[in-house]
Amino acid sequence: MKRLFLFALIIGLHFCYAQPRATTENYVKDALEAKAKLEEVSLLKNISLTNIGPAIMSGRVVDLAVNEADPTEFYVAYASGGLWHTKDNGISFTPIMDNAPTQNIGDIAVHWASHTIWVGTGENNASRSSYAGIGVLKSTDNGATWEHMGLKDSQHIGRIVIDPDNPDTVVVGATGHLYSANEERGIFKTIDGGKTWTKTLYVNAESGVIDVAVDPKNFKTQYAATWQKDRKAWNFTGNGSGSAIYKSLDAGSTWNKITLEGSGFPASEGVGRIGLAVFNDSIVYAVLDNQERRAKALKKVVDGDKLTKDDFKTMNKRTLLGLDNKRLNTFLKTNGFQEKYRAENVKALVRDGLVEPVDLAKYLEDANSLLFDTPVKGAEVYKSTDAGATWSKTHEDYIDDLFYSYGYYFAQIAVDPSDSERIYLAGVPLIRSTDGGKTFESISKENVHSDHHALWINPKKTGHLINGNDGGVNITYTDGDVWMKNNQPSVGQFYAINVDNEEPYNVYGGLQDNGVWKAPHTTKINNGWQSSGKNPWEMLMGGDGMQVQIDSRNSDIVFTGFQFGNYYRIDLATGKRNPIQPKHELGESPYRFNWQTPILLSPHNQDILYLGSNKLHRSMDQGTTWQSISEDVTHGGKKGNVAYGTITTISESPFTFGLLYVGTDDGLIHVSKDGGHSWTNVANPLPKQLWVTEVSASKHKKSRVYATLNGYRWDNFVPYAYVSEDYGVSWKNIVEDLPASPINAFVEDPSNENLLFIGTDNGLYASLDRGNSWHSMQNGMPNVAVHDLVIQKRDQHLLVGTHGRSIYKADIGFLQEVDFDLDREKLHVFKLENIKHSGRWGNSWSSWGNPNTPGLDVNFYTNTADTFQAKVSTKDGITISQASLEAIKGFNVLHFDVAFDKEGKKAYLQKNKTTLTEANNGKTYLPKGTYVLEVSGNGSKQTKEFKIE
Repeated sequence: MKRLFLFALIIGLHFCYAQPRATTENYVKDALEAKAKLEEVSLLKNISLTNIGPAIMSGRVVDLAVNEADPTEFYVAYASGGLWHTKDNGISFTPIMDNAPTQNIGDIAVHWASHTIWVGTGENNASRSSYAGIGVLKSTDNGATWEHMGLKDSQHIGRIVIDPDNPDTVVVGATGHLYSANEERGIFKTIDGGKTWTKTLYVNAESGVIDVAVDPKNFKTQYAATWQKDRKAWNFTGNGSGSAIYKSLDAGSTWNKITLEGSGFPASEGVGRIGLAVFNDSIVYAVLDNQERRAKALKKVVDGDKLTKDDFKTMNKRTLLGLDNKRLNTFLKTNGFQEKYRAENVKALVRDGLVEPVDLAKYLEDANSLLFDTPVKGAEVYKSTDAGATWSKTHEDYIDDLFYSYGYYFAQIAVDPSDSERIYLAGVPLIRSTDGGKTFESISKENVHSDHHALWINPKKTGHLINGNDGGVNITYTDGDVWMKNNQPSVGQFYAINVDNEEPYNVYGGLQDNGVWKAPHTTKINNGWQSSGKNPWEMLMGGDGMQVQIDSRNSDIVFTGFQFGNYYRIDLATGKRNPIQPKHELGESPYRFNWQTPILLSPHNQDILYLGSNKLHRSMDQGTTWQSISEDVTHGGKKGNVAYGTITTISESPFTFGLLYVGTDDGLIHVSKDGGHSWTNVANPLPKQLWVTEVSASKHKKSRVYATLNGYRWDNFVPYAYVSEDYGVSWKNIVEDLPASPINAFVEDPSNENLLFIGTDNGLYASLDRGNSWHSMQNGMPNVAVHDLVIQKRDQHLLVGTHGRSIYKADIGFLQEVDFDLDREKLHVFKLENIKHSGRWGNSWSSWGNPNTPGLDVNFYTNTADTFQAKVSTKDGITISQASLEAIKGFNVLHFDVAFDKEGKKAYLQKNKTTLTEANNGKTYLPKGTYVLEVSGNGSKQTKEFKIE
């Protein structure tokens, strides 16, 4: 019996701590079907979300498809913002994939003769925010409808090429899963328009195809770049022996590896991502992210030289003590050491044996600095003049400051179709060579964002380029001397958002590679700012914008920053900016800061600021000084090149100061009931090794806390959300009926404890019964990743921060009023807002302008779909307007134009000796007064009053 018990215990422990499994293809398929059904029956499908921008900074572009017959028409694929179409050279764009199940794109291809569009879903750049797709989609009606053509488990598509003579022949390069091994990767070919596929190239379960390039005059001759990579939450390896170049002479049906030993192209473990460009039947270019280490030159510290971090890695105690104090102080000051660490103090610590010289180097090293310090060869360009049989490197020196150490994010090359010597490389800058890759120069300009991913070269007009980067689209006709920016779409990739309490309130947000921005929520998306010279969205700082906290007493004081905990206290009135990142002590291990480090102003005192590393830090003076109020609350990190074992979310109960919760990226949740004096891990009942995206102390009950977990970094798309009523001692699953998709965001309504919202990788959901059931809430918003949710309490607005389609806003005031049984309520009409009368209703400032039109939204709920009648009357019973509405089961909105109908105007004038003036738009609007609205249907009737003041 004891042996049996021990065996069961071992199996149980293995289950508890086993690595989360990648989601299966069928699970994803079932989830998409469940989501579609949930949207059909959602009680909330009539509640509209309005996009409030921003558009000016745009988002990451992954591909372009341009009509060579008319280059003013092209398509732009955004990494997580869908597919957009322009026919006026980028002045305006139309989204054409909003009805598709995903907005995540890796590559697109268009057969212009038949106008057949292919979209490979799932971004191909392998970044920490590269979302998975669902395979390949096709449209033959410019996006009006989309057909799923298979390869569901590929998740990320590298490239699609179409036979120009036969749109049914398509070759797809699939990179495969990002965080796990899988089989559906490599080259897939169809000759029947996607009905069936044949896998024609496969290397292994960790190597996929990132690029496919075709001889421009012979579709049968193709080159494919395979790429071996392994991303984990704590480490990314973007190279391996599976990375190589293959060639096909039969339109992708069979392949031969051509970068063998002796070919001139590297064939080592250091081969990373490869980009390809074919000029003709003999000339081929390849750009390689070479992860082999550079030969390290030994450097002797010479008195008078500027000290570097690496000098201290091999320096002995005697040498450090002999350094000139001025030189040492220059190093300490320029590298941001705390004020207490100056030459004399540091030497004393070394002299007493408390620290070693190498500790000065370690003090500066974290996952972020190591990422940039890694001495790899980086970008290399190779050229073949014999159709890939042999290769030679085109340049002698390193191409520095192009890829740095993260070429996995770029590795794109293009050759001018009319000049084999003119090539372009995409990296942090966009660079050009006019001598076949021997020398390069940057063609990035002041209005061109960094980090480039797509480039189209006009084959009929040298110098005409269309470029896609992390900041949208740029066009030049001067080969990069002058660019114009074409950022009309609202495709911002927000990590986090927040609001203040100004009138009107402002919305703040941090975006992927586009900084931190702020604007009034009333901002309209139009081009009016180009006349005023001031965009309503104001940039507060650059970098990868992260979380934002605003002092509720003075909204000019803002706390925000960029990746890996680099936060600042900003005074918007003076422009003063103070760095506030907590610093570890010399000799201690550096703090580990998450890419999106969490910060929180205490709801009890706005001078108190919390910030999370692997420990929780508290400042009593808005970040000037810090105290660590916890030990390491993670599993201790893992060896790798990405910061891991970090706090990802912080919450403090509004009921009690010091009732704190923190969640981590390795699946732990801790609670402290005494201001950080002691901590208890409460995550044991929950699934293991998942990223805690939110931990949220309830606004309605002191012992209640919510937690959401995320398996995206395991390619696990199961939704995880829980509630505890006892400070985390026990947990209840609250998303059993939610369609599968990782959960990123959660917010509890401040007024109604039953009203909850969740944001996932492909949508927004709301619960009206504290998580017992969920309803899709996507009217006006496509299936895009939701990264953050905030409620502006005074204005009763829900703000939705998406990672691909900027920010949406919804009025949820009437949802906050729901206190009835949804199953039994035949009809419930919600409170009506009063309206301020205006003599300008229906009129315009000129005959050319649009009239100013008012409106009253009548929100009502019914438990049965039916035809409902609405009637508006004066207080003395004159019916002045009537309408009918086909209502769904759920929440409905009737838009009343605040005008008389024909019969109502006649009846009103018969009883009131007055003059009613018809507006320029032909309508006669109601005068000031009190009115009664009656709604009837489903065997019930209700009335509500409203005033026009």
